[in-house]
Amino acid sequence: MIYIYNCYGGTHSSALAAAYHLNRLPKDRIPTKEEILNIDIFNKLTTKDMGRMIYHGNDEEGHKVYTVGRGSSKALVPALKELLLLVNEDHQTTDKVILSNASPTVPIAMTFGGLFSRRLRIHFIGVPLLIKGAQQTYHNIITLVEKTKSTARTTGKNVEVLENKNLEVNKLF
Repeated sequence: MIYIYNCYGGTHSSALAAAYHLNRLPKDRIPTKEEILNIDIFNKLTTKDMGRMIYHGNDEEGHKVYTVGRGSSKALVPALKELLLLVNEDHQTTDKVILSNASPTVPIAMTFGGLFSRRLRIHFIGVPLLIKGAQQTYHNIITLVEKTKSTARTTGKNVEVLENKNLEVNKLF
């Protein structure tokens, strides 16, 4: 099985989801500023990295975990799905692929933090907002990852796209 978490830039909410999925963040408490900033790609990617699949490791069951930033494209995830279906059909692979949208977990602090830090390069404003947003939404990230894993165990589809729009998250605005 392959998990691919996606979000706008691929460097905040999907990075948190991948880190949690791989047990690199705590399950029993909100991560510290240092733990968040130590995530391999957290707040480090640029627009040039959008569309690039980034491998983060294998989970406890041996499943590969990736992230991708999709930017404002509404076509990237459907194109990935179609490509994966073609590859699966042509090569009769048996790996399930779960594409999970982490964007519904993003609170306003993280949105503005990303804008200030990544787009405007005003890190002294952006990074504290990103940390605050990451800590605010951490329980939502946990919910998203657990739902993603649960769906992966039960779906009969070879490629499953989770938009997570109906995810029961605590919107913190």
